[in-house]
Amino acid sequence: MGSSALRAALLPLLPLLLLLRVPPSRAFPGSGDSPLEDDEVGYSHARYKDTPWCSPIKVKYGDVYCRAPQGGYYKTALGTRCDIRCRKGYELHGSSQLICQSNRRWSDKVICKQKRCPVLAMPANGGFKCVDGAYFNSRCEYYCSPGYTLKGERTVTCMDNKAWSGRPASCVDIEPPRIKCPSVKERIAEPNKLTVRVSWETPEGRDTADGILTDVILKGLPPGSNFPEGDHKIQYTVYDRAENKGVCKFRVKVRVRRCGKLNAPENGYMKCSSDGDNYGATCEFSCIGGYELQGSPARVCQSNLAWSGTEPTCAAMNINVGVRTAAALLDQFYEKRRLLIVSTPTARNLLYRLQLGMLQVVAANPTLFLQYGASG
Repeated sequence: MGSSALRAALLPLLPLLLLLRVPPSRAFPGSGDSPLEDDEVGYSHARYKDTPWCSPIKVKYGDVYCRAPQGGYYKTALGTRCDIRCRKGYELHGSSQLICQSNRRWSDKVICKQKRCPVLAMPANGGFKCVDGAYFNSRCEYYCSPGYTLKGERTVTCMDNKAWSGRPASCVDIEPPRIKCPSVKERIAEPNKLTVRVSWETPEGRDTADGILTDVILKGLPPGSNFPEGDHKIQYTVYDRAENKGVCKFRVKVRVRRCGKLNAPENGYMKCSSDGDNYGATCEFSCIGGYELQGSPARVCQSNLAWSGTEPTCAAMNINVGVRTAAALLDQFYEKRRLLIVSTPTARNLLYRLQLGMLQVVAANPTLFLQYGASG
Protein backbone atom coordinates (compact mmCIF):
# COMPACT_ATOMS: atom_id res chain seq x y z
CA MET A 1 0.00 0.00 0.00
CA GLY A 2 1.44 3.37 -0.95
CA SER A 3 1.90 6.24 1.47
CA SER A 4 -1.02 8.05 -0.04
CA ALA A 5 -3.29 5.09 0.53
CA LEU A 6 -2.02 4.70 4.18
CA ARG A 7 -2.73 8.32 4.97
CA ALA A 8 -6.16 7.98 3.48
CA ALA A 9 -6.83 4.91 5.68
CA LEU A 10 -5.63 6.61 8.94
CA LEU A 11 -7.33 9.93 8.34
CA PRO A 12 -10.73 8.79 9.68
CA LEU A 13 -9.01 7.50 12.90
CA LEU A 14 -7.26 10.81 13.66
CA PRO A 15 -10.09 12.28 15.87
CA LEU A 16 -10.14 9.08 17.90
CA LEU A 17 -6.41 9.26 18.51
CA LEU A 18 -6.72 12.88 19.57
CA LEU A 19 -9.44 11.98 22.12
CA LEU A 20 -7.28 9.25 23.63
CA ARG A 21 -4.37 11.60 24.19
CA VAL A 22 -3.99 12.71 27.87
CA PRO A 23 -2.10 15.86 29.00
CA PRO A 24 1.43 14.94 30.00
CA SER A 25 1.17 16.41 33.58
CA ARG A 26 -1.99 16.74 35.71
CA ALA A 27 -2.17 17.02 39.55
CA PHE A 28 -5.06 15.29 41.30
CA PRO A 29 -5.97 14.70 44.93
CA GLY A 30 -6.02 11.34 46.60
CA SER A 31 -3.59 8.54 47.24
CA GLY A 32 -1.61 8.91 44.04
CA ASP A 33 -3.45 6.25 42.04
CA SER A 34 -4.21 7.31 38.48
CA PRO A 35 -7.55 6.32 36.93
CA LEU A 36 -5.87 5.02 33.75
CA GLU A 37 -7.04 2.26 31.50
CA ASP A 38 -5.08 -0.96 31.44
CA ASP A 39 -3.34 -0.11 28.21
CA GLU A 40 -2.33 3.31 29.59
CA VAL A 41 -0.90 1.70 32.72
CA GLY A 42 1.01 -0.68 30.54
CA TYR A 43 2.26 2.24 28.51
CA SER A 44 3.40 4.02 31.67
CA HIS A 45 5.19 0.94 32.98
CA ALA A 46 6.82 0.49 29.64
CA ARG A 47 7.94 4.06 29.66
CA TYR A 48 9.39 3.77 33.19
CA LYS A 49 10.88 0.38 32.64
CA ASP A 50 13.58 -0.40 35.21
CA THR A 51 12.55 2.80 37.21
CA PRO A 52 12.04 2.52 41.03
CA TRP A 53 8.45 2.93 42.21
CA CYS A 54 7.17 3.97 45.63
CA SER A 55 4.07 2.75 47.41
CA PRO A 56 0.89 4.79 46.95
CA ILE A 57 0.47 7.60 49.50
CA LYS A 58 -2.58 7.61 51.74
CA VAL A 59 -2.92 10.31 54.40
CA LYS A 60 -5.85 10.05 56.77
CA TYR A 61 -7.66 13.38 57.18
CA GLY A 62 -5.48 14.82 54.42
CA ASP A 63 -5.27 15.22 50.64
CA VAL A 64 -2.36 14.36 48.33
CA TYR A 65 -1.46 16.25 45.15
CA CYS A 66 1.31 14.54 43.05
CA ARG A 67 3.30 15.51 39.95
CA ALA A 68 5.22 12.80 38.08
CA PRO A 69 8.55 13.63 36.36
CA GLN A 70 8.59 14.10 32.65
CA GLY A 71 4.82 14.21 32.53
CA GLY A 72 4.32 10.62 33.54
CA TYR A 73 0.91 9.23 34.32
CA TYR A 74 1.65 6.99 37.26
CA LYS A 75 2.20 9.16 40.39
CA THR A 76 4.51 6.91 42.38
CA ALA A 77 7.51 6.72 40.04
CA LEU A 78 10.99 7.85 40.97
CA GLY A 79 11.16 11.62 41.27
CA THR A 80 7.43 12.11 41.81
CA ARG A 81 6.67 15.04 44.12
CA CYS A 82 3.53 15.02 46.27
CA ASP A 83 2.15 17.96 48.25
CA ILE A 84 0.32 17.04 51.45
CA ARG A 85 -2.51 19.18 52.79
CA CYS A 86 -4.47 18.40 55.94
CA ARG A 87 -8.14 19.05 56.20
CA LYS A 88 -9.67 21.72 58.44
CA GLY A 89 -9.11 21.01 62.08
CA TYR A 90 -5.99 18.95 61.43
CA GLU A 91 -2.35 19.89 61.23
CA LEU A 92 0.52 18.28 59.34
CA HIS A 93 3.29 16.47 61.19
CA GLY A 94 6.15 15.96 58.77
CA SER A 95 7.18 17.52 55.44
CA SER A 96 4.55 19.23 53.38
CA GLN A 97 6.13 17.75 50.20
CA LEU A 98 7.25 14.16 49.66
CA ILE A 99 9.58 12.85 46.94
CA CYS A 100 9.75 9.29 45.71
CA GLN A 101 13.39 8.26 46.20
CA SER A 102 15.55 5.66 44.49
CA ASN A 103 15.21 3.36 47.53
CA ARG A 104 11.50 3.19 46.68
CA ARG A 105 10.59 5.11 49.76
CA TRP A 106 9.13 8.51 50.18
CA SER A 107 11.39 11.19 51.61
CA ASP A 108 9.43 11.54 54.88
CA LYS A 109 6.55 10.14 56.89
CA VAL A 110 3.59 12.41 57.38
CA ILE A 111 0.42 12.36 59.43
CA CYS A 112 -2.51 14.75 59.91
CA LYS A 113 -3.30 15.10 63.57
CA GLN A 114 -6.34 16.74 64.98
CA LYS A 115 -5.60 20.23 66.25
CA ARG A 116 -5.73 20.72 69.99
CA CYS A 117 -6.26 23.84 72.09
CA PRO A 118 -4.42 24.52 75.35
CA VAL A 119 -5.88 22.83 78.40
CA LEU A 120 -8.31 25.14 80.15
CA ALA A 121 -7.49 26.29 83.66
CA MET A 122 -9.89 25.11 86.32
CA PRO A 123 -11.70 28.16 87.76
CA ALA A 124 -11.62 28.61 91.52
CA ASN A 125 -14.91 27.59 93.12
CA GLY A 126 -16.07 25.98 89.90
CA GLY A 127 -15.06 23.76 86.99
CA PHE A 128 -15.86 22.84 83.39
CA LYS A 129 -16.89 19.84 81.34
CA CYS A 130 -15.94 19.27 77.70
CA VAL A 131 -17.13 17.25 74.72
CA ASP A 132 -14.18 15.63 72.88
CA GLY A 133 -11.63 17.03 75.27
CA ALA A 134 -9.67 20.01 73.98
CA TYR A 135 -9.57 19.06 70.28
CA PHE A 136 -10.82 21.04 67.33
CA ASN A 137 -14.54 21.79 67.51
CA SER A 138 -14.67 20.58 71.10
CA ARG A 139 -17.09 22.54 73.30
CA CYS A 140 -16.42 23.17 76.97
CA GLU A 141 -19.00 24.52 79.41
CA TYR A 142 -18.09 26.22 82.69
CA TYR A 143 -20.03 25.85 85.93
CA CYS A 144 -19.71 27.29 89.43
CA SER A 145 -20.16 25.92 92.92
CA PRO A 146 -23.34 26.87 94.81
CA GLY A 147 -23.31 30.48 95.92
CA TYR A 148 -21.01 31.63 93.10
CA THR A 149 -21.93 33.30 89.82
CA LEU A 150 -20.21 32.71 86.49
CA LYS A 151 -18.37 35.68 85.05
CA GLY A 152 -17.45 35.44 81.36
CA GLU A 153 -18.63 33.14 78.58
CA ARG A 154 -20.29 29.98 79.77
CA THR A 155 -19.37 27.94 76.63
CA VAL A 156 -16.13 28.07 74.59
CA THR A 157 -15.15 26.16 71.43
CA CYS A 158 -11.73 25.02 70.23
CA MET A 159 -11.14 26.79 66.90
CA ASP A 160 -8.98 26.01 63.86
CA ASN A 161 -6.29 28.44 65.07
CA LYS A 162 -5.84 26.26 68.18
CA ALA A 163 -7.37 28.92 70.42
CA TRP A 164 -10.57 28.93 72.44
CA SER A 165 -13.42 31.08 71.21
CA GLY A 166 -13.69 33.04 74.45
CA ARG A 167 -11.70 34.09 77.48
CA PRO A 168 -11.61 31.70 80.44
CA ALA A 169 -14.54 32.23 82.78
CA SER A 170 -14.33 32.75 86.54
CA CYS A 171 -16.64 32.17 89.47
CA VAL A 172 -17.31 35.14 91.74
CA ASP A 173 -19.28 35.53 94.93
CA ILE A 174 -21.85 38.26 94.30
CA GLU A 175 -24.73 36.76 96.26
CA PRO A 176 -25.30 38.45 99.63
CA PRO A 177 -25.34 36.33 102.78
CA ARG A 178 -28.70 35.40 104.22
CA ILE A 179 -29.84 36.44 107.67
CA LYS A 180 -33.26 35.99 109.26
CA CYS A 181 -34.33 38.29 112.06
CA PRO A 182 -36.45 37.10 114.99
CA SER A 183 -40.14 37.86 115.17
CA VAL A 184 -40.65 40.12 118.16
CA LYS A 185 -44.26 41.08 118.81
CA GLU A 186 -45.69 43.90 120.88
CA ARG A 187 -44.61 44.02 124.51
CA ILE A 188 -46.52 45.48 127.49
CA ALA A 189 -44.72 47.54 130.10
CA GLU A 190 -44.46 46.01 133.55
CA PRO A 191 -46.74 47.20 136.38
CA ASN A 192 -45.83 50.62 137.75
CA LYS A 193 -43.11 50.89 135.07
CA LEU A 194 -42.77 52.55 131.71
CA THR A 195 -40.32 50.01 130.28
CA VAL A 196 -40.17 46.30 129.58
CA ARG A 197 -37.19 44.00 129.24
CA VAL A 198 -37.11 42.46 125.75
CA SER A 199 -34.81 39.58 124.78
CA TRP A 200 -34.26 37.53 121.63
CA GLU A 201 -31.71 35.18 120.15
CA THR A 202 -29.07 36.99 118.12
CA PRO A 203 -29.67 36.01 114.47
CA GLU A 204 -26.93 34.14 112.66
CA GLY A 205 -26.11 34.86 109.03
CA ARG A 206 -25.44 32.16 106.46
CA ASP A 207 -23.20 32.65 103.47
CA THR A 208 -24.32 30.78 100.35
CA ALA A 209 -20.75 30.51 99.03
CA ASP A 210 -17.98 29.47 101.40
CA GLY A 211 -20.00 29.82 104.59
CA ILE A 212 -17.59 32.31 106.15
CA LEU A 213 -18.85 35.62 107.53
CA THR A 214 -16.64 38.48 108.63
CA ASP A 215 -18.80 40.95 110.56
CA VAL A 216 -22.26 41.15 112.14
CA ILE A 217 -23.32 44.68 113.05
CA LEU A 218 -26.28 45.60 115.28
CA LYS A 219 -28.07 48.92 114.95
CA GLY A 220 -30.40 49.61 117.88
CA LEU A 221 -30.74 48.42 121.46
CA PRO A 222 -29.21 44.99 122.13
CA PRO A 223 -31.33 42.06 123.33
CA GLY A 224 -32.03 42.08 127.07
CA SER A 225 -32.40 45.87 127.21
CA ASN A 226 -35.24 47.72 128.91
CA PHE A 227 -37.22 49.24 126.08
CA PRO A 228 -39.27 52.37 126.81
CA GLU A 229 -42.71 53.07 125.45
CA GLY A 230 -42.76 53.50 121.68
CA ASP A 231 -41.64 51.91 118.41
CA HIS A 232 -38.00 50.80 118.17
CA LYS A 233 -36.16 49.80 114.98
CA ILE A 234 -33.61 46.99 115.17
CA GLN A 235 -31.31 46.11 112.26
CA TYR A 236 -28.68 43.42 111.82
CA THR A 237 -26.13 43.66 108.99
CA VAL A 238 -23.80 40.81 108.04
CA TYR A 239 -20.88 40.73 105.56
CA ASP A 240 -19.14 37.85 103.82
CA ARG A 241 -15.51 37.67 102.68
CA ALA A 242 -16.43 39.13 99.28
CA GLU A 243 -17.92 42.16 101.12
CA ASN A 244 -21.45 41.29 100.07
CA LYS A 245 -23.98 42.60 102.57
CA GLY A 246 -27.07 40.96 104.01
CA VAL A 247 -29.59 42.92 106.11
CA CYS A 248 -32.60 42.04 108.24
CA LYS A 249 -34.85 44.47 110.12
CA PHE A 250 -37.56 44.20 112.74
CA ARG A 251 -39.39 46.39 115.24
CA VAL A 252 -39.89 46.23 118.98
CA LYS A 253 -43.10 47.98 120.01
CA VAL A 254 -43.61 48.71 123.69
CA ARG A 255 -47.05 49.73 124.91
CA VAL A 256 -47.88 51.21 128.31
CA ARG A 257 -51.37 50.38 129.58
CA ARG A 258 -53.01 53.48 131.02
CA CYS A 259 -56.11 54.24 133.06
CA GLY A 260 -56.32 57.91 132.11
CA LYS A 261 -55.07 60.93 133.98
CA LEU A 262 -56.54 61.91 137.36
CA ASN A 263 -56.89 65.47 138.61
CA ALA A 264 -56.20 66.80 142.08
CA PRO A 265 -59.39 67.66 144.01
CA GLU A 266 -60.33 71.29 144.44
CA ASN A 267 -58.57 72.71 147.51
CA GLY A 268 -56.34 69.66 147.54
CA TYR A 269 -53.19 68.04 146.29
CA MET A 270 -52.32 64.87 144.37
CA LYS A 271 -49.06 62.96 144.29
CA CYS A 272 -48.61 59.97 141.91
CA SER A 273 -45.95 57.33 141.35
CA SER A 274 -44.44 56.39 137.98
CA ASP A 275 -46.12 58.22 135.09
CA GLY A 276 -49.29 58.92 137.04
CA ASP A 277 -51.76 56.95 134.95
CA ASN A 278 -50.01 53.75 133.89
CA TYR A 279 -50.93 50.29 135.11
CA GLY A 280 -49.71 49.88 138.71
CA ALA A 281 -49.32 53.62 139.38
CA THR A 282 -50.65 54.93 142.74
CA CYS A 283 -52.03 58.42 143.33
CA GLU A 284 -52.41 59.83 146.85
CA PHE A 285 -54.60 62.83 147.71
CA SER A 286 -54.53 65.49 150.47
CA CYS A 287 -56.33 68.77 151.21
CA ILE A 288 -55.14 72.24 152.11
CA GLY A 289 -55.58 73.67 155.57
CA GLY A 290 -59.17 73.91 156.75
CA TYR A 291 -60.39 71.14 154.46
CA GLU A 292 -60.76 67.50 155.08
CA LEU A 293 -60.55 64.68 152.52
CA GLN A 294 -63.61 62.72 151.61
CA GLY A 295 -63.37 59.67 149.33
CA SER A 296 -60.36 57.46 148.67
CA PRO A 297 -57.09 58.88 149.99
CA ALA A 298 -55.24 56.77 147.41
CA ARG A 299 -56.20 55.17 144.10
CA VAL A 300 -54.36 52.53 142.05
CA CYS A 301 -54.48 51.99 138.24
CA GLN A 302 -55.63 48.37 137.97
CA SER A 303 -55.01 45.71 135.28
CA ASN A 304 -58.51 46.33 133.87
CA LEU A 305 -57.39 49.93 133.28
CA ALA A 306 -59.81 51.28 135.89
CA TRP A 307 -58.89 53.26 138.99
CA SER A 308 -59.56 51.69 142.37
CA GLY A 309 -61.60 53.45 145.07
CA THR A 310 -63.74 56.54 144.62
CA GLU A 311 -63.00 60.05 143.52
CA PRO A 312 -61.76 62.19 146.45
CA THR A 313 -63.00 65.68 147.38
CA CYS A 314 -61.84 68.29 149.86
CA ALA A 315 -64.66 69.62 152.10
CA ALA A 316 -64.41 72.44 154.64
CA MET A 317 -63.63 71.14 158.14
CA ASN A 318 -66.47 71.19 160.71
CA ILE A 319 -65.03 71.96 164.21
CA ASN A 320 -67.19 71.86 167.31
CA VAL A 321 -66.03 74.73 169.42
CA GLY A 322 -68.68 74.21 172.11
CA VAL A 323 -66.39 72.13 174.21
CA ARG A 324 -65.34 72.85 177.80
CA THR A 325 -61.65 72.01 177.58
CA ALA A 326 -58.77 72.61 175.22
CA ALA A 327 -58.11 68.90 175.23
CA ALA A 328 -61.52 68.21 173.75
CA LEU A 329 -60.85 70.77 171.04
CA LEU A 330 -57.50 69.25 170.30
CA ASP A 331 -59.05 65.81 170.05
CA GLN A 332 -61.13 66.97 167.10
CA PHE A 333 -58.05 68.17 165.25
CA TYR A 334 -56.29 64.98 166.10
CA GLU A 335 -59.15 62.85 164.80
CA LYS A 336 -59.14 64.85 161.60
CA ARG A 337 -55.38 64.66 161.46
CA ARG A 338 -55.12 68.37 160.73
CA LEU A 339 -53.13 69.71 163.67
CA LEU A 340 -49.47 69.23 164.49
CA ILE A 341 -48.98 69.61 168.23
CA VAL A 342 -45.63 70.61 169.60
CA SER A 343 -45.40 70.29 173.41
CA THR A 344 -42.86 70.47 176.22
CA PRO A 345 -42.69 68.45 179.46
CA THR A 346 -43.56 71.30 181.83
CA ALA A 347 -45.63 74.47 181.86
CA ARG A 348 -42.61 76.49 182.82
CA ASN A 349 -41.64 76.61 179.08
CA LEU A 350 -42.70 79.94 177.58
CA LEU A 351 -43.63 78.44 174.20
CA TYR A 352 -45.78 75.80 175.83
CA ARG A 353 -47.69 78.43 177.84
CA LEU A 354 -48.19 80.43 174.64
CA GLN A 355 -49.74 77.42 172.87
CA LEU A 356 -52.16 76.82 175.74
CA GLY A 357 -53.18 80.45 175.73
CA MET A 358 -53.91 80.44 172.05
CA LEU A 359 -56.02 77.29 172.37
CA GLN A 360 -58.06 78.91 175.14
CA VAL A 361 -58.73 81.89 172.89
CA VAL A 362 -59.96 79.54 170.15
CA ALA A 363 -62.27 77.77 172.58
CA ALA A 364 -63.75 81.08 173.77
CA ASN A 365 -64.35 82.46 170.27
CA PRO A 366 -66.32 80.14 167.92
CA THR A 367 -65.49 82.26 164.85
CA LEU A 368 -61.76 81.86 165.26
CA PHE A 369 -59.97 79.00 163.49
CA LEU A 370 -56.40 78.12 164.17
CA GLN A 371 -54.16 75.61 162.40
CA TYR A 372 -50.49 75.13 163.10
CA GLY A 373 -49.74 72.44 160.61
CA ALA A 374 -51.19 69.69 158.47
CA SER A 375 -50.33 66.13 157.71
CA GLY A 376 -51.64 63.25 155.49
